[in-house]
Amino acid sequence: MTLVSTNGAVRVLETSHPPTYYLPIADFAEGVLVPARGNSFCEFKGMASYFDLMTPGNLISGGAWTYENPSKGFASLAGKVALYASRVDECRVGDEVVIPQEGDFYGGWITSNITGPFKGAPGTMGW
Repeated sequence: MTLVSTNGAVRVLETSHPPTYYLPIADFAEGVLVPARGNSFCEFKGMASYFDLMTPGNLISGGAWTYENPSKGFASLAGKVALYASRVDECRVGDEVVIPQEGDFYGGWITSNITGPFKGAPGTMGW
């Protein structure tokens, strides 16, 4: 099942991270995004809330997040959702299958034109 297909992604680049892609909520298949409990705070983007991903016969807990009211400078993220590539079968940028960023904390998508090192793996949180 395709959860989302879009040409309207916003790519966010942060120091020591591969890109994170924020995808328009309107481009997700109906019923895929289920509001989940919990939130987190990014000192740059603001308060994040989470979604579970509903697929036929499977609920992926906390598989996506959004900034409903992003901080100044990140207004382009409003109405968009980011996915943890590690929690779904496959994410693509164009025709290329991405490699999920290690550690499942940041949610970055690694493609062949992106080189590290990246935060996320054990021992990298203190960079």
